[in-house]
Amino acid sequence: MGDVLAGIHATWEFDADSLLIRFERGIRTPRLLQSLRERRVPHAALSSVTLTPGKRGTVVLRAVPRPGADPLLEAAAGQLKDGCDPYRLVLPAERETLAEYYADELRARLGPEAGEPADRFLVAAPAAPMRFKAYDGRADFDGDRISFRWFWTGASSEKWKAGDQTFPVAELSGVEWRSPEAFEGYLRLVPRGPAPVDPAAGPGVGQVSAAPGAGLLTGTAPSARPTAARPARADQDPAAVIFGLGYGPVHESLPFAASVLESVRRKQSMPVATAAALVGAGRRDPADIAERIRHLGELHQAGLVTDDEFSAKKAQLLAEL
Repeated sequence: MGDVLAGIHATWEFDADSLLIRFERGIRTPRLLQSLRERRVPHAALSSVTLTPGKRGTVVLRAVPRPGADPLLEAAAGQLKDGCDPYRLVLPAERETLAEYYADELRARLGPEAGEPADRFLVAAPAAPMRFKAYDGRADFDGDRISFRWFWTGASSEKWKAGDQTFPVAELSGVEWRSPEAFEGYLRLVPRGPAPVDPAAGPGVGQVSAAPGAGLLTGTAPSARPTAARPARADQDPAAVIFGLGYGPVHESLPFAASVLESVRRKQSMPVATAAALVGAGRRDPADIAERIRHLGELHQAGLVTDDEFSAKKAQLLAEL
């Protein structure tokens, strides 16, 4: 089509095989949309197009993505507020006729698979490297590994005893994201293989389930590292960071989760021989081991771990070299 339709907070550019959505940088634009900047959505990623009345003399044109087509929405798992929905274009009510014209044009370009879930991601995830500050640590993702570095002021004693963590994408089956705008938000990595929840930890933040709001992508390949019972509480799980007021906001933590989720899915789709080679090559970085031993020593000196715990954990870390 080649046309452009400008709305509130965003502009849609209609190309022959895709829809390019550009988000404004103004102070009234939700920060998530500002951080995304623009998104190219292939027509093959859409299931339908709707036009509905909006608030205060507006209409809302929405391109509805197919389930499984967009890693951002898969990670969000229905937790985004309408104002942060990247597929909504809000227009003045007097432009309803024009909006209906473009809605019909888009509908005409939807393929025969529009009503089916997508078998792969069709919309690109935000690109790594990425990082953000959570309440109890800093999260980094370089495209291949996720690292959690704990803060003295927020991390639980369980996380300090475990030390800073690094997780190769090849060892994960998915990611759970609970919005920081909800009570007890978190980002939690899901290892491959069975991951039973530790009942001794009791119910609480981050109970592992496939319920709405979990943003869970399940895998089937076995993990390269031993699988232990996962704590029921995200604040005690070394594979999770928790959010707080101003820590892990949506516009930082959700694109991070989507980027990790896309990388996990891509690794899962690799040939078995290639994936096995990546797992076999995932030995610990000596510098990372040295850093974790240093943290362990600080905990030992502070009296947070016993002599036996220090010796056992140090031996375990050295064995990973």
